[in-house]
Amino acid sequence: MYHSNRFERELRKFDSFFIELVDKIEDKLTEDPYTGSPLGVRWFREKRIGKYRIYYLIYEQFLQSVFMIAISEKKDQQKVINAIKLTLNILKEEVENIIDKEDSI
Repeated sequence: MYHSNRFERELRKFDSFFIELVDKIEDKLTEDPYTGSPLGVRWFREKRIGKYRIYYLIYEQFLQSVFMIAISEKKDQQKVINAIKLTLNILKEEVENIIDKEDSI
């Protein structure tokens, strides 16, 4: 399970109760990354916490990981989904760099 820089920044804005809910979602995603609603393709999904959406990508074939991307309110959902789709290559590089750093430690 990995977090984008954006996800980390957004998560810091929430209280400990919300963060605990995100932790529980991450635990479920570790067991089955395909829970949650697909967003057009099998490997791009969201999970809902009240009025918020947690967006993540599944890199199954070569990275075998889940990459938590962003958090938004329902009202900003389509804008965030579009932004993620436009930056898929950048996001892939970001998670690859995170994994490379872990491997070198």
